[in-house]
Amino acid sequence: MKLRHELKHEIDYADLLALRMRLGAVLQPDPHAKEGKYHIRSLYFDDLLDTALREKQSGISRREKFRIRYYDGDTSRLRLEKKIKQGGMGCKLSAPLTAAEGASIVRGEIDWMTSDARPTVQELGCRMQTQGLRPRTIVDYTREPFIYGPGNVRVTLDYDIRTGLRHTDFLDPTCVTVPVGVGLIILEVKWDAYLPDIVRDLIQLPARRTGAYSKYAACRIYG
Repeated sequence: MKLRHELKHEIDYADLLALRMRLGAVLQPDPHAKEGKYHIRSLYFDDLLDTALREKQSGISRREKFRIRYYDGDTSRLRLEKKIKQGGMGCKLSAPLTAAEGASIVRGEIDWMTSDARPTVQELGCRMQTQGLRPRTIVDYTREPFIYGPGNVRVTLDYDIRTGLRHTDFLDPTCVTVPVGVGLIILEVKWDAYLPDIVRDLIQLPARRTGAYSKYAACRIYG
């Protein structure tokens, strides 16, 4: 398990415009992005005690959560991810899912998961059976990603963050979502062993503090 450094800032629209210009002049756009951005829809899981949410709110150093996500409305290519955080570092374990498998998980038809060959699928199935993990909410947003080779740096600007409230049919393109916050924008920076000075300088913003912002926690404000 390889952990990467992570930091987050909550920024405003003026910051977004400035960073977009700075980053675009030095870093490379993510090759998977269309016209420099893509849309992400995620379905997050939690148990009946909201353990993932409460651990985040309490600042527990080591925590985990599961989600299924897809990009730009393409439900034929789903990713199941287990996100692990430890202090200011994190990593993801992932496995591909078909749309049929994703729909099966949402419906609670999970007997097949515990004997699946994919370890992440198998673990989620076991935890759904033994710990009561269930889909809790949809999280939507638009992302502008930038990459920089030295340090394996990835910088992202996330905005238009929306919640599906308690809706979990995330494969339904007509599922209603509502905005979270007013003009909420998140800057995320991830890197391996070191963060190059040039990137550190590019992301400097006056009066902005590193935070532990969670889009999942923000999207649970309605329940």
